[in-house]
Amino acid sequence: MSKLISVLKEEIHSDISEDHYIIDKILPFVLNSSIDELFSQANDCIDDENFSESLIFYDLILKEDSKNIHALIDKGTTLQNLGRIKLAIRSYDKALDISPDNIDALVNKGSAFHLDKKYSDAISCYDRALQIDKKCPMALAYKGLSLAELGQLKEAIAYFKNALSIDKHYDLAQFSKDTAQELLKSLQGK
Repeated sequence: MSKLISVLKEEIHSDISEDHYIIDKILPFVLNSSIDELFSQANDCIDDENFSESLIFYDLILKEDSKNIHALIDKGTTLQNLGRIKLAIRSYDKALDISPDNIDALVNKGSAFHLDKKYSDAISCYDRALQIDKKCPMALAYKGLSLAELGQLKEAIAYFKNALSIDKHYDLAQFSKDTAQELLKSLQGK
């Protein structure tokens, strides 16, 4: 922790644009923090929709433990929420370098590709996740969403149904299935 604090002090003195925010708000917390407490603080920021501030805590965790999968994934998700898709994908890639079979990292990376309208890349991520766990409802539903974006409505509906067969209360899959079926009906009626 002392190494982390000295690095932070150097960064604080070298970057005045952060003003005294880090010194006043972050550094006292870090002096007495464990990684669990840093996660808690990051989660509080997320709950308050202070996404940029939560990134500071994820970075602090990663300075202490650069291979912390949860911090890498949570940082990626936060970056994704901020619309910083390429950086989010990099964070997921770092997690996957450490743990190539991490389903959360694969599904989140796929959702980042989906947001970036790279549906085929998204599907590749979901397929990898489904190779690891063929009954992952989120990977199934998200793959359905990407298939629907590619105009493959029948295939998308099958994936939504598969997700619902595993988790009948999965609202995203239910809503997406209903929407895709209505769209398919309207297209067939033309």
